[in-house]
Amino acid sequence: MRCVLCACEAPQWARRGRGPGRVSCKNIKPQCPTLACRQPRQLPGHCCQTCPQERSNLDRQPAGLVFEYPRDPEHRSYSDRGDPGAGERTRADGHTDFVALLTGPRSQAVARARVSLLRSSLRFSISYQRLDRPSRVRFTDPTGNILFEHPAAPTQDGLVCGVWRAMPRLSQRLLRAEQLHVALVTPTHPSGEVWGPLIWQGALAAETFSATLTLEGPQHRGVGGIALLTLSDTEDSLHFLLLFRGLLGPRNEGPAQVPLRLQILHQGQPLRELQANTSAEEPGFAEVLPSLTDQEMDWLVLGELQMVLERAGGPELRISGYITARRSCDVLQSVLCGADALIPVQTGAAGSASFILLGNGSLIYQVQVVGTGSEVVAMTLETKPQRKNQRTVLCHMAGLQLGGHMAVGICSGLGARGAHMLLQNELFLNIGTKDFPDGELRGHVTALSYSGHSARYDRLPVPLAGALVVPPVRSQAAGHAWLSLDTHCHLHYEVLLAGLGGSEQGTVTAHLLGPPGMPGPQRLLKGFYGSEAQGVVKDLEPMLLRHLAQGTASLLITTKSSPRGELRGQVHIASQCEAGGLRLVSEGVRMPVAPNGEAATSPAGPGPEAPAPAKHGSAGRPRDPNTCFFEGQQRPHGARWSPNYDPLCSLCTCQRRTVICDPIVCPPPSCPNPVQALDQCCPVCPEKQRSKDFPGLPNPEPGEGCYFDGDRSWRAAGTRWHPVVPPFGLIKCAICTCKGATGEVHCEKVQCPRLACAQPVRANPTDCCKQCPVGTGTPANLGDPMQADGPRGCRFAGQWFPENQSWHPSVPPFGEMSCITCRCGAGVPHCERDDCSLSLSCGSGKESRCCSHCTAQRSTSETRTLPELEKEAESS
Repeated sequence: MRCVLCACEAPQWARRGRGPGRVSCKNIKPQCPTLACRQPRQLPGHCCQTCPQERSNLDRQPAGLVFEYPRDPEHRSYSDRGDPGAGERTRADGHTDFVALLTGPRSQAVARARVSLLRSSLRFSISYQRLDRPSRVRFTDPTGNILFEHPAAPTQDGLVCGVWRAMPRLSQRLLRAEQLHVALVTPTHPSGEVWGPLIWQGALAAETFSATLTLEGPQHRGVGGIALLTLSDTEDSLHFLLLFRGLLGPRNEGPAQVPLRLQILHQGQPLRELQANTSAEEPGFAEVLPSLTDQEMDWLVLGELQMVLERAGGPELRISGYITARRSCDVLQSVLCGADALIPVQTGAAGSASFILLGNGSLIYQVQVVGTGSEVVAMTLETKPQRKNQRTVLCHMAGLQLGGHMAVGICSGLGARGAHMLLQNELFLNIGTKDFPDGELRGHVTALSYSGHSARYDRLPVPLAGALVVPPVRSQAAGHAWLSLDTHCHLHYEVLLAGLGGSEQGTVTAHLLGPPGMPGPQRLLKGFYGSEAQGVVKDLEPMLLRHLAQGTASLLITTKSSPRGELRGQVHIASQCEAGGLRLVSEGVRMPVAPNGEAATSPAGPGPEAPAPAKHGSAGRPRDPNTCFFEGQQRPHGARWSPNYDPLCSLCTCQRRTVICDPIVCPPPSCPNPVQALDQCCPVCPEKQRSKDFPGLPNPEPGEGCYFDGDRSWRAAGTRWHPVVPPFGLIKCAICTCKGATGEVHCEKVQCPRLACAQPVRANPTDCCKQCPVGTGTPANLGDPMQADGPRGCRFAGQWFPENQSWHPSVPPFGEMSCITCRCGAGVPHCERDDCSLSLSCGSGKESRCCSHCTAQRSTSETRTLPELEKEAESS
């Protein structure tokens, strides 16, 4: 678009500068002066060519022929230094769009790639014609070195979607410098059948229609083109940018300017014709088709207008293609809430809508509505009103199905202007009820960028409403979410919210739990800022997997103003996932794994016969390589359970094929006469004897206990315990307390008392705090050692040691290093390993404790720093 000059003109009728302006664009290529030199050069960012000796005299070029566009700040050229806001605009946008025309010298196929750089992720949509289904998408540098490959799994026919996550900065620089190439690899062309460089085009931001032009006739290869089209905002004019390759021949042959003829056809009959001049160095041009008739606008949205480009007076090479609405991997969706209504309401209702725009301009919609207090009377797709009583309705949708909460239908009368506004995110969905006829719910229809989440295309989103919270919340916010389980039983989720106030946006959390009011596990999915969140959970609890399979799971959204729940939705994912030795097939069917590794079916009630599960090593779903085999059962990575050898007082965890079992350490009870129950590990006070604290077992009194996610167990109100936090195990230096009034778990660090002795010791290796030996002690020094007038003392590993005191350091997680002695001298700690020389090690009791054999290993003591000691401890 370097040769297109656009200007914003203020409207003549607007009062005080209000109202939309008018954008007028024109092609300035014909205004370029005629050059006398034989080899003119094209300078970056310029439309017109210049002679080599005129490079320093840039003022010879007519005013307005320099098109300035933002580039990478590290590679800024002189063309964007004149625009001080170019860098700010690039940083403010957060992403940059690029496009590529893909052709090949051995193929007649033509493809178009559009990529969007969002932070460090490159999202791409590639459409192709006359090409077999590609196997991979390949990104290379200009020399052909492969930077990234992505398997080509088409989401739709002729469309490939993907994401390059964590794109290296070097590749990002190549992209911004237009040096990154993309290719489509097919089984017959392993080196790439079509390819091309990604270039920046400002027209991508306004593109709503597109066309892919292929060669008419089989005599040539490597010829094709693409067109980016959009409608004017103020009049029925069609602006377009056309890029092509192979139509003009080699760059070093033929004249500098080549005349081209462009025709717009309908069923073979010409409607419009344009003449343009272009060069082999920049094969492309921009033009405007002014004042389209109503019939031409209808043909445009129906995809019946054909664009034909040929070289005037030259070889009969013609490329052509039909103009259709822009195709991409984005999803058209809308979250409907009361906060966005024309008159905001706060009823707790919510709506969720998904749209699909077809090639003929028809719009398929699926709308879900929950929580309304009265009957839905109107569902309309409309524009943003200039005033409250001026609403332009584009489509009246069908009402909700009888007795249901969903409406499904087709809008066929959008027209070209409506499709353009839809793809420009300028339409809204409004739902009116009997109580609120002007609108109880309203949502902005936007395109959600492709993120790799396949659930968007497989199922409808789960609506999230305040009316579904127990007890109901009259919230003006709403949301919807996509959730799915992959072949490894990992949970993929994506949450979108709307209508949250500014004070609540920073404290939003998403939880997955069972039925409301029932005890069970609860998983924090993510705490996030803003209105969007997505992620993956790889170690979902077995009970939550059962709830997902049975349709009793819930997604709960909490905010600062509603910590017990602002929005809720019910989730159902039919799956066959193994978790904790169970294969979840359907509701009421459970298949525990037998000790010999084979599964035995045991249906809990009448129902269809469950299929026989596959044995270990048989064909079927691939087993996760990180699973653990313990006591005859397979446990997935992250699973936690009570072992058979000690089901009450031990807890085991699977961490990447390694089983770690920790004993449950009971803290001192808070009453003088605790009672030891037969079904509990730790003694409890008599008034709490009936409470259970088995890991994973339900709490008989949901309102009087807490669920701790660390060891996944219910605790009675007022219970105190040392937590078990995988993969670290038992944490004896922390104590957790269950607050029964709120159901919250409060954990705090154990405060070790200040000791009066000079050399405290640990009675047990697993103790958190040291204590003084029996019969020893010195007067306690209660003052701050940093402010004392005597010797300074030493600070080592978070503890203070007086001057001249010696001790054995403790290096987590290995414990006390008894063969290393540290001493405080002049305020600096010095650590030495015990001498294992022949004269000192043998016969002194050190041979079995510190020294491996009675040979002179170290003749002198060595002073080491703490990092060196930790390395030695890890290697030993």
